[in-house]
Amino acid sequence: MAADKRAEGVRRLAAHVAQVAPIDLSLRLWDGGLVALAPAARSDLVVSIATPAALTRLVRRPRLTTMVELIAEGAVDLEGGTLLDLSARLGGGSTRGLAKRISKVQAARTLLPFLFGPGAGGAGHAYAGTQAAEHGKGRDDKALVQFHYDLSNAFYALFLDPEMVYSCAYFPDWDADIATAQRAKLEMICRKLRLKPGQHMLDIGCGWGGLVCHAARHHGVRAHGVTLSQAQHDFAVEKVQRLGLQDRVTIELRDFRDLKGIEFDRIASIGMFEHVGLANRAGYFQQIRALLKPRGVYLHHAITRPMKRTERDFRRKRPEYSAIIDYVFPGSELDHIGGTVDALESGGFEVHDVEGWREHYGRTCRLWTERLFANRAAAEAEVGAARTRLWLLYLAGVCLGFERGTIGIFQTVATKRARGASGMPPTRADLYA
Repeated sequence: MAADKRAEGVRRLAAHVAQVAPIDLSLRLWDGGLVALAPAARSDLVVSIATPAALTRLVRRPRLTTMVELIAEGAVDLEGGTLLDLSARLGGGSTRGLAKRISKVQAARTLLPFLFGPGAGGAGHAYAGTQAAEHGKGRDDKALVQFHYDLSNAFYALFLDPEMVYSCAYFPDWDADIATAQRAKLEMICRKLRLKPGQHMLDIGCGWGGLVCHAARHHGVRAHGVTLSQAQHDFAVEKVQRLGLQDRVTIELRDFRDLKGIEFDRIASIGMFEHVGLANRAGYFQQIRALLKPRGVYLHHAITRPMKRTERDFRRKRPEYSAIIDYVFPGSELDHIGGTVDALESGGFEVHDVEGWREHYGRTCRLWTERLFANRAAAEAEVGAARTRLWLLYLAGVCLGFERGTIGIFQTVATKRARGASGMPPTRADLYA
């Protein structure tokens, strides 16, 4: 009976919302009833609340992490689409203006009964290990990386391109499919590195081997890839053998900081720096410089956040950013592009080019989200319903971040600083020919 009264309260609040702040959206309550949030709201996109306990947990702990856990458990779900569809239905912007029109008294009267109901939480889905900041002081990079990447190769194949490239694609035009855009990205990286036959190249965090295989096949280099993910390592080794590249490509399950006594003509780091942690930034670039031959070229491809007024303000993490770290990318931190350039220069590099790819990553994540949503049944069979819901939320959320400009991404090309000519060409016309 109490649950019925609480459902009636939610219906009254929904009717109020439909009058003062209409949203083209419907709610499905735990009793099966469908509630419209606008006079002519469609029912193709529905937010479902499976149990009153879901609202109890939100009222008692109104935090983003609570909502993330509820979504993972299926206690709160979005039927008929993803966060991208919900954002489009809300107009793609902030909902603060809508919230101001809702009666605070009526909202409080509706939610107060939930405060006293049962609301025990389910099993946590966040990373349970330590996320120590500094390498060598309790930080286990291998465990952090494997939490994210060792879910299942078959799971990643459901939304990545055929080459299993898991980083920002490069779109020759916005209508290009994900496979075309990822091939264009691999080729652009090779052009920016100025690869030549016979050169020795290192790919730090080589993923499933897309770049090292492309560089060896199309540019004649000897390529070495390192990763801390067992699943990626095994896939990449098999791929090298399948393509007959054993004489030109090697893959190691190894921390790149353990590479000693060898120098490379070219080094690429594609989507790996995000895992390093800002406390380890200086040591990261020092190691790269030690591995690079004189006048060698380094390409740094990494997600960033916009700089704030002060470094202290920048280091303060927003709730949605913290949620991504805890549930998807434990231990990771995003730099600002100024910090990266500063660190490169103080680490003995000469910076030549910085190119923003923000809109390219927004498009990449949108296609990934759509592909995973289309294959969600297979994804649930592979990694479970909870992990699939978390990843749909994560990919769509990151997509919106790139599209709105709250996160960015840059490719930075640098050489090992030396006196005299750098060896770089006078223009970049060949990159875009």
